[in-house]
Amino acid sequence: MPKSPVFVLLTIFLILALSGNSFAKKKKILVFSKTSGFHHSSIPAGIMAIQRLAIENKFIADTTTDATKINTANLKQYAAVVFLNTTGDIFNEQQEKAFEQYIRSGAGFVGVHAATDTEFDWPWFGKLVGAYFVKHPAQQVAELNVINRKTISTAHLPEVWKRKDEWYNFKDISNDLKVLISINEDSYKGGSNGTNHPMAWYHDFDGGRAFYTGLGHTEESYTDPLFLQHLLGGIQYAMGLKRMEQ
Repeated sequence: MPKSPVFVLLTIFLILALSGNSFAKKKKILVFSKTSGFHHSSIPAGIMAIQRLAIENKFIADTTTDATKINTANLKQYAAVVFLNTTGDIFNEQQEKAFEQYIRSGAGFVGVHAATDTEFDWPWFGKLVGAYFVKHPAQQVAELNVINRKTISTAHLPEVWKRKDEWYNFKDISNDLKVLISINEDSYKGGSNGTNHPMAWYHDFDGGRAFYTGLGHTEESYTDPLFLQHLLGGIQYAMGLKRMEQ
């Protein structure tokens, strides 16, 4: 028996409504990659990798380099913001205040690599990201010590993780960081932090959640399953989807 036009229209409406509700329930992140200093050639690869992670793990990743998007009204739609190899002075005072309010509302922050080479004149940001970049030696293989392997960001990693990247030295390292990975300065040339040389960490900060990884300079990082799972864990923690500690 043929269905009436009204029945067909109601069926289509119901399907679209259900699809829309399903889509709306997905949490969103904003991948922010503005630079006013060094511009990493790996940024496009990083954006593509995070978008793939979003599709595979049922969340949405918007991307921008436009600092005007950092405003109270726009940020409300995002569970976390990822600073993907940002550098230099990227915000004006109004945007800084909006981002502070965003974190204080209970939202999340993820810093990748050069996020610590960002906003040196904004002390609040330095405490959020956890440290500031000082310098780095040439890219080389080094040994990373995975000192906490009971988290969603590190459980899949070997206890000693050998990989090639650009290894940052830091200053103004916060005291409240929960360090996930440190680097063995005896395994490469150019380290200057000594035995206290963290390379990935997280902490609760000012009402929100913050995760940082010093890895992610090279384009190859964004096709490395170990690094991508490490980054995904940090994003899921920052979004409030999962607890970091397992």
